[in-house]
Amino acid sequence: MSEPTKIMLIAAEASGDALGAGLAKSLKERVGTDLTLVGVGGPRMAAEGIKSPFDIAELSILGWIDGIKAYGRVKKRIDETVAFVLRERPQAIVLIDSWGFTIRVAKAVRKVAPEITLIKYVGPQVWASRPKRAKVLASAVDHLLALYTIDAPWFEREGLPTTVVGSSALHIDMSGADGDAFRAKRGIAADAPLLLVLPGSRPSEIERMTSVYEETVKRVKSQIPGLQVAVIAAGTVADDVAGRVAAWPFRAHLVQEDEKYAAMKAANLALATSGTVSSEIGMAGTPMVIAYRIDNLSYALMKRLVTAKYITMLNIAADREVAPEFIQHDATPENLTKAVVERLANPDLAGAQAKAQLEALEALGGGGPHPSDIAADAVLKVLADRKV
Repeated sequence: MSEPTKIMLIAAEASGDALGAGLAKSLKERVGTDLTLVGVGGPRMAAEGIKSPFDIAELSILGWIDGIKAYGRVKKRIDETVAFVLRERPQAIVLIDSWGFTIRVAKAVRKVAPEITLIKYVGPQVWASRPKRAKVLASAVDHLLALYTIDAPWFEREGLPTTVVGSSALHIDMSGADGDAFRAKRGIAADAPLLLVLPGSRPSEIERMTSVYEETVKRVKSQIPGLQVAVIAAGTVADDVAGRVAAWPFRAHLVQEDEKYAAMKAANLALATSGTVSSEIGMAGTPMVIAYRIDNLSYALMKRLVTAKYITMLNIAADREVAPEFIQHDATPENLTKAVVERLANPDLAGAQAKAQLEALEALGGGGPHPSDIAADAVLKVLADRKV
């Protein structure tokens, strides 16, 4: 009789929680009742039966300064996670995204339980900055599940076996997302301009960006009086977003995670904090304006390290600014208002941008098996090879 398989998935923020949930579902489909899944994650992984020992919302940290401020809290959670690993003793651990947290967990587990197979899901973007991280990761884990083909050579050169699984954002099934129904449910006329605001999924993003978006929307509404506004509240920060949006001096429709694709299809334009969500908006066929802020010291340090011209993946793929980006000191209500109004007032400009966004995303790779399925097959193969 074969030994039951126990796999631990560790995610520390909303995007990782989504990847973990997809991987969990695919693993269960392949292994069935002989599989035990445990881990650290958020609400989406919980829906797949993975109960986290603590709330991961506090681990969503952005920038060096925020990281320093949160060091004690994060260190405690790292220690708790390693203790959790030693209690559960999985055969493999999949460490999902969140470089700062997961690399420390990987190194700690390697010291105390070297027999456990360690797999990293989403590598650091070493082609954009800090290439030495490729060597660090190669020494800490056994296998990498990368999102893009441009990732693989950097890690394989350091001797880390890599499987390119693709980005889940490029394989979203939006066939059930009904923008017309979304509007009808909220009493938004079919011809009313609708701006969708996506403030982010990390507490620090919500803190920095929400007030900027509030002022931006206020200015846009003064120029486009009939404007309707909807705000997506990511699961890990939903209460925080809801509280802040409730205080806005104008009406905004609050959108939960399960309706976000319908909202993206319903919107004429999205105003979004940079992240994985930009690819999802692009796949929905909605033009967007991107903004991003971190603390000033972290930004000054990052500017010296980052070599990529853009931060949005579809812009990187196109090697041009398809979707306008406003970073740090440029992410002002004045600049954002101008970009938003230009696109809401000019459907031809917005339509051309939406088309270019889709073309850039197609260049990154779509079609074929879903990334979660490829990732699940790779995890099981790594485990099988290690057993042999």
